[in-house]
Amino acid sequence: MTTMSPLQGIRVLDLSRVLAGPWCGQNLADLGAEVIKVERPGAGDDTRSWGPPFARDAQGQPTRESAYFLSTNRGKRSITLDIASTEGQAIARELAAKSDILLENYKVGGLAKYGLDHASLAQTCPRLIYCSVTGFGQTGPYRERAGYDFLMQGMGGLMSITGEPDDVPGGGPLKAGIAVTDIMTGQYATIAVLAALQARHATGRGQHIDLALFDVQVAYLSNQAMHYLVSGEVPPRIGNGHPSIVPYQTFRAADGSIIVATGNDSQYRKLCAVIGCPELADDARFLRNADRVRNRAQLVALLAAPIAQQPMDHWIAALEQAGVPCGPINTMDRVFADPQAKARGLAFTLPHPSAGEVPMVASPLRFSDTPVEHVRPPLLGEHTDAVLRDLLGRSEAEIDALRKAAVI
Repeated sequence: MTTMSPLQGIRVLDLSRVLAGPWCGQNLADLGAEVIKVERPGAGDDTRSWGPPFARDAQGQPTRESAYFLSTNRGKRSITLDIASTEGQAIARELAAKSDILLENYKVGGLAKYGLDHASLAQTCPRLIYCSVTGFGQTGPYRERAGYDFLMQGMGGLMSITGEPDDVPGGGPLKAGIAVTDIMTGQYATIAVLAALQARHATGRGQHIDLALFDVQVAYLSNQAMHYLVSGEVPPRIGNGHPSIVPYQTFRAADGSIIVATGNDSQYRKLCAVIGCPELADDARFLRNADRVRNRAQLVALLAAPIAQQPMDHWIAALEQAGVPCGPINTMDRVFADPQAKARGLAFTLPHPSAGEVPMVASPLRFSDTPVEHVRPPLLGEHTDAVLRDLLGRSEAEIDALRKAAVI
């Protein structure tokens, strides 16, 4: 294993805030890129104040570091800069000229008045990869609208297939428990800028990447979108069931719920044997997966009755031994106490100047030769002086003057 990181030598200017853009920036930082996060003087990224909870210091007192901000900004260098000022705009353009990638999630055209839009920067920074993240993209009738994850889950179809049917208790559309559209947009943005870097090797040119939360939400409807496009049928909400595989859902055991995920006919037959209903494996209504999908309601009722008679641990042990995919529905404490999570080091701590140390969730990327870097999230404006001095050549007197003028 080498000490080099995959993106060592790549510099990112991160003008984004909240989640989708910063998530991309964090991915790039984990991969070894130098990510310079530009924040508002005095306030910083909105998510710095999105708490409680906040990280606590050695005396148990809350710091200014919100859990939300810590989750999304690992490994970055923070500078404060007022880009509404002439001096701030000049500094931002200098930083762009020294960067490989720029991330921003302002409204369409929002950076043009500062001379920080793609059209302006492309004239002086032709190699810059400029990634814009907006709600609805740079084109189309909704381009001026603000975009929020919750709206996208609704408008983009996800909530129409998430939740129980309307005619059962608790039925109705549900959003996911995390901002999945924002996070998936951050993931797509990561892929896009890395692809643009590769293209630049061949062309010598940067390019503009237009990423829309709405587009991403529709794209990752995946098989459900194709279900509609191929059949013309609007997929219904089926709760925790799978639209194309049965049984592949939750079942209520005697002391809680378990997940049973039979992906093929062989696993289904094993399930029937384990729960004491081998006759269901040979029932003509349920022989093949297509049969089970057509007769979902009848089969689920027949499986649910015996499963409800024994506790979760009984079924998980028996099904695992038989080779039937299954598992518990873990609460967050059980997730991080799970032996597999501990073995993989999914939770760890990093030293922090105000909190002593902060907990982190590890990047899932594992490289055999160029490992990811886990570096703590920055304090607000922690690297302003160093970036201005070392990267842009500003003197201490010039930095002091900028601070007195509230530019930084």
